[in-house]
Amino acid sequence: MTEKSLSTDQDDDDILLEQLLEAIESDSSRSLVELLDPLSLIDALRIILLLKLEEIERVLSLLPPEFAARLVNEAPTELAADLVERLDIETAAGIIDELGSDIQADVIADLEDRDGEAILAEMDQDNAEEVRKLLSYDSDTAGGLMSADAFSFLESDSVGEVLRRLASDDEDFERFRGQHPYILDSAGRPLGVVSLRNLLTAKRNARLPEIMVKPLTVSTDATIGDLQDIFDRHPFLGLPVVESDGKLVGTVSRHALDEAVLHRTEAQSLARQGVIGDELRSMPVFIRSRRRLVWLSANIGLNIIAASVIAAYEQTLAAVIAIAIFLPMVSDMSGCSGNQAVAVSMRELSLGLAKPVDAFRIWIKEISVGLINGLVLGLLIGLVAWIWKGNPYLGLVIGLALAINTLIAVSIGGVVPLMLKRFGQDPAVASGPLLTTITDIAGFFLVLSLAAAFMPLLK
Repeated sequence: MTEKSLSTDQDDDDILLEQLLEAIESDSSRSLVELLDPLSLIDALRIILLLKLEEIERVLSLLPPEFAARLVNEAPTELAADLVERLDIETAAGIIDELGSDIQADVIADLEDRDGEAILAEMDQDNAEEVRKLLSYDSDTAGGLMSADAFSFLESDSVGEVLRRLASDDEDFERFRGQHPYILDSAGRPLGVVSLRNLLTAKRNARLPEIMVKPLTVSTDATIGDLQDIFDRHPFLGLPVVESDGKLVGTVSRHALDEAVLHRTEAQSLARQGVIGDELRSMPVFIRSRRRLVWLSANIGLNIIAASVIAAYEQTLAAVIAIAIFLPMVSDMSGCSGNQAVAVSMRELSLGLAKPVDAFRIWIKEISVGLINGLVLGLLIGLVAWIWKGNPYLGLVIGLALAINTLIAVSIGGVVPLMLKRFGQDPAVASGPLLTTITDIAGFFLVLSLAAAFMPLLK
């Protein structure tokens, strides 16, 4: 994008912001809708977030609930909850009532308990009960990912009755967005599923059991891994979710699963960089600062430990100053090898291909790779050190230190995520800092201790 186009975009944003402020000052809901409706939802949300907090609150209060709900639905869950939390209870309840039941539960779950209960008390009673039910499930299960809405009919219904209902003006059917109808018995248990094609081609007086096929259901406690396995094997857009008694309680869509997997991947990636939670720059400065400091302040202590190793070998460094040049190279290269092992372990954990009980097997496999890579990398960096400084013993010290530290790094990277999982800790958050600290300390110690042992040959 050219500098001119960037300038034009900025001018357009400034003009739109001025118009939004004028609409806010005049309390004109109609003007706000006219300004925001032509934009895509994500662009409208971006523009709104450029306003001050009290102005954002005013915009959401003035917009019709269904329009505001579309904007809230576009935002990440934590941001959506933050936006809703700033509104008065009646306005917040009106907006959340317009969301799908799964999104309602996600937003309410991110609110303070008192605020969530106050909003639920103001919501439509049926919607509120659905949300409370969804909140009772673990967020990483089919129950936590499902929508309480299900496209269902009774086994006593005929094809003609279903088609008449589909052709009616009942807006409720819009919520189902391509779901196939599920056929239930009198107790609410799914007996079958009917394709829309079969509905259109069957005789109008045919009963639904005549054209249905047996459905594949999942329990409310099915994990994300279980759902991925099923959706990988079958081209379904959604699956019916049942309780332990077999009653249909909702549907989990392929889209909801993909969103959950993406969110988990993003959270793990952010956690490895020391960013806790769904941070966005629209959030309050002190909250963002506090979250980052949790990791950064802990890192100070870890770096002090690493620095103390260097301080213990101060005389060795002073005698052979070239060693200082290679210290960061050894720790960094080992850290890269360890991060590769972490990435593979995290992937196998997420796919269900590895469990904590497999730690020894995984360690053996990582040692095999680490031994080869360590020797190759050690040889390369050792030759560089030898050629550069003309001392083969310096090359031996640096190369041997890197080879050993690579073995340590891949061992930690391969096994630590499984051990953390075993003790109920988040592998994505803790593996990175542990790996970095240990490879730094081990790398510094190996280089400096080997240098001290070879000191007469290095001078």
